[in-house]
Amino acid sequence: MMFRVFQFSSRLVLLVLALAFIRTADAQKQSTRSPHGPLAIPCENCHTSTSWVPIRAIPEFNHDSTRYPLRGMHEKVSCTQCHIKPVFTDVGKNCADCHADIHRRQMGANCAQCHTVSGWNVSNQSIKEHFNRFPLLGAHAVVQCDECHKSAAVGQFLGLSTNCDFCHMKDWQNTTAPAHALSPSNFPPNECQTCHQSFDTWFGSTAVQHDKPPISFSLALGHAVPCEQCHVGGNYNLHIAANQCGTSGCHLITWQQTNAPPHSTAGPSFGLANCSNCHTPAGWTAPFDHSATATGFALVGTHMSPTPTPCASCHINNNYTLSSTDCYGCHKAVFQTTTTPNHVTAGFPTTSSACATCHTITTWSAGVFDHNATGFPLSNLHAGVPCSSCHVSNNYALKTAPSACGDSGCHLTKWGQTNNPVHSASGSAFLPGNCANCHTTLGWDTATFADHSVTGFALTGAHVSPPTPCISCHVSNNYQLKSAACYGCHILDWQSTAKLGPTVPDHITAGFPQDCSICHSTVNWTGSTFNHTTTGFALTGKHVSPPATCISCHLNNNYTLNSAACYGCHTTDWQNTAKLGGSVPNHITSGYPQSCESCHTTSSWLGAVFDHATTGFPLTGLHVSPPRACNDCHVSSARPPIDCYNCHTADWQSTANLGASVPNHMAVDASIAGIVNTTAACSTCHNTTSFLGATFTHPSLFPINHGNNAAGGVCSVCHTNSMGTSGATYAAFQCTVCHGGNNAAAFRHPAESGYVYSSPACYQCHPRGTT
Repeated sequence: MMFRVFQFSSRLVLLVLALAFIRTADAQKQSTRSPHGPLAIPCENCHTSTSWVPIRAIPEFNHDSTRYPLRGMHEKVSCTQCHIKPVFTDVGKNCADCHADIHRRQMGANCAQCHTVSGWNVSNQSIKEHFNRFPLLGAHAVVQCDECHKSAAVGQFLGLSTNCDFCHMKDWQNTTAPAHALSPSNFPPNECQTCHQSFDTWFGSTAVQHDKPPISFSLALGHAVPCEQCHVGGNYNLHIAANQCGTSGCHLITWQQTNAPPHSTAGPSFGLANCSNCHTPAGWTAPFDHSATATGFALVGTHMSPTPTPCASCHINNNYTLSSTDCYGCHKAVFQTTTTPNHVTAGFPTTSSACATCHTITTWSAGVFDHNATGFPLSNLHAGVPCSSCHVSNNYALKTAPSACGDSGCHLTKWGQTNNPVHSASGSAFLPGNCANCHTTLGWDTATFADHSVTGFALTGAHVSPPTPCISCHVSNNYQLKSAACYGCHILDWQSTAKLGPTVPDHITAGFPQDCSICHSTVNWTGSTFNHTTTGFALTGKHVSPPATCISCHLNNNYTLNSAACYGCHTTDWQNTAKLGGSVPNHITSGYPQSCESCHTTSSWLGAVFDHATTGFPLTGLHVSPPRACNDCHVSSARPPIDCYNCHTADWQSTANLGASVPNHMAVDASIAGIVNTTAACSTCHNTTSFLGATFTHPSLFPINHGNNAAGGVCSVCHTNSMGTSGATYAAFQCTVCHGGNNAAAFRHPAESGYVYSSPACYQCHPRGTT
């Protein structure tokens, strides 16, 4: 078609040129008109000077300036292939104006929905509008158009069938698992989507829900086998219930071959229709539900089947119609041969509930009877004796209370033989019916009188029996004691205190009461403890006994002391202070009171601490004692004054010659500098930490350390006559020594009327040391 268009265009051009030559003369006489219509570009952009045709190989024309820019394959087409008429604007823009529609309008008039200017051949990925009645999903999306639309571009694009078999009939015919063609009624070719619901692949159909209606047969575990294994001969019309394992014919041979038990002769429970009662798709070998809800007799312990007990052990002669759960039915021989105890002569019941009170299903020989149910628990030594020891002559009708040890006749002989104490002669507390008050099942000889407190005398400490035997108190088998007083048993101990020694007071001469519990306890007679606080004099510190002994204070066994004053016992210590010296003041010459507790404690006589703040003169800094000794200030019994000067007179006087930054306190006019021998005045400069290192504040009359000629804190730099004890004064001062070196010529002073180079003159003008 393209060739015919080209021939036609060529002829048209020749015709135009012929007419042009014929009408040359007329053209020369008339106005020239372009055959191309309103084309406002020079002719030489396309034509050459040699001839109108052919035109230049590459015309100088920008097609983008028109209403149809050239893109893709259009860029390589010659002008005359589209412009077959001389008037270039007389041409269409639609594809069909130049290109014949080989699809016969099946795809509509919009070619661009499939094709582009890049080329005719495009993949169906460019087909954006195929989402019609057959969207391209899954594997269909990658198939080329002509695989479905045969005969390529001239093929059929409308009205094709959307059924799977239209394209996949050969796949349907070739399928073997299962063979679709052999059972078209079950696998109709026009209903592929019933199983093949995924467009991703034709294989591996998962849409068949075998466990849902109408099939209702789950393919789980052992049933997950190839289809033809059940659908023999292509029979897909099976309708078998999930529990019809035998009747279906699938497992009939296996059912017939089973011999443990033989299903065919074991009764209706093992019928063909009841396979699912025991078997599951997990495997043919499966346990039988022997639970109480299923059979009325659960298999536990040694009844477990097939191990350790096979089914045939109970179901003798293949009898699976047993209806009794009584133990006696199977264990009759064992029941009759039991001798410990003899079940037959003892009249033991044979019901299951009766057997279960002693025996468990773990083993018959491990039977244990719950003796607690009889009201007589078997504990300790009662638990280890044979039944026949108590149940003499197979008498199991005993009704003995646990406390009736003697009355029952079991321990009566023992009771009669007991002589520590002799029970038969020791009163009602030791009657045969009261054995449990002392004895337990741990042993007859390890009796312990359970609660001695019921007698009014609780056994504690060393009184506990054992280790103290009963006869230590109950002498001559006397168990009728009525007194709980210690003195009754311990009279010899009480009397022996006269000879025991220093730490034990003589109870007799001291007149101690016979109420031993005031000091003694039942733990130990010799480790007595007296509560001294009850006397009004608590024992603390060194007074505590022990280690202090009672006779240290109670001399000559005098326990009638009525004074708590320290001086009474410590008179010698008080008097010895006259000789101790050091930090210990002489209490006698100092007139100290005899109230020792104001300084001393019971922890130690030495190391006394006196609260000096109570005197109105707190001890701080170097005044603290220790290390300062009391007699440093207290030189006599008279109370020393508290002002600083009286103790520090020598220090005060020594300032006359110390010099440097220490002002002379002895100067006749020292008071003008605030130097007065009063405590208040001293404390303005000094503190108790150190006498030296005082801080002196110069009176505001004149600032010291002024200017560049500072005095450096040395008083005598300015006060030249301030040192010494005779005639020292702060009234005389100098300025010229520092300012000019006492040489007027060497001192430069600004010109001032009345200026005189002298210290008084300097001070007169410069009272604050400033210019």
